[in-house]
Amino acid sequence: MVTPQPPEAEPAHPYSRGALSYAEKIEIGQGIETESEAPLGPTGRPLREVPEPAPVSGHGPARIIAMCNQKGGVGKTTSTINLGASLAQYGRRVLLVDLDPQGALSAGLGVAHHDLDLTVHNLLVERTSIDDVLMRTRIDGLDLLPSNIDLSAAEIQLVTEVGREQTLGRVLHPVLDRYDYVLIDCQPSLGLLTVNALACADSVIIPMECEYFSLRGLALLNDTVDKVRDRLNPRLTLEGIVVTMFDSRTLHAREVMSRVVEVFGDLVYDTVINRTVRFPETSVAGEPIITWAPKSGGAEAYRALAREVIHRSGR
Repeated sequence: MVTPQPPEAEPAHPYSRGALSYAEKIEIGQGIETESEAPLGPTGRPLREVPEPAPVSGHGPARIIAMCNQKGGVGKTTSTINLGASLAQYGRRVLLVDLDPQGALSAGLGVAHHDLDLTVHNLLVERTSIDDVLMRTRIDGLDLLPSNIDLSAAEIQLVTEVGREQTLGRVLHPVLDRYDYVLIDCQPSLGLLTVNALACADSVIIPMECEYFSLRGLALLNDTVDKVRDRLNPRLTLEGIVVTMFDSRTLHAREVMSRVVEVFGDLVYDTVINRTVRFPETSVAGEPIITWAPKSGGAEAYRALAREVIHRSGR
């Protein structure tokens, strides 16, 4: 007589009481060990040590990176400011380009819109000398091409220009040998200004808020990057995705993080920018978090991101 075997127990749901996911273990502070005993970071991958960047002996030619996401409010401008400032603290010469008519990048560096005589609009439309538009910031090695609402007219004014998609690349070319990095803060759309940024960039970094609608928008942005690569700029690559506004206490954020890593793999930076009240404070102060609150978690996160960017680019 055959003794019936009890049915196999169904596997526990990853978020049930019986099994903790990596995200839940991170949330409660429980160490997560892989077979090699390496703890996992918020992306679910083993934490990797990135060495301190070596000093550079010279500067240029610059690597141009478009900071791009057609969805607003994802931490794009905050990431541009603080990544640029962190790269400068590591001895790199950095040029920030404010390509958003809202001028948030300029304001975030303490530049009052009404004080601007020349902006990126003059550079693109009137062919003003780039040296007349360049501004020094309070951070050594960090320069700015500022913008204000005047830039909103540039798309209309450029639409009849021959080679209108390459306008930004042409005006930046004279100064590329002065810098190690050029970071372009794109507007939250996929219009002509953003296409200009992608047409002259070596790569794209996508700041992505850890929520569902940002995840959906990645497909559209990736499609735009592919089209620009095929038609205008064959060297354009996706440099990486930096997850912003992450809150490990919410199931939604953990699920979105898991999905992004599943789809994009190592393109997702190990560094994750957590949600914090410090970032709105820096916007009011008009300076990067690395100088406003240099010992804060947000400041250390952007320094870690800068180390990853330097490590990946070899600069």
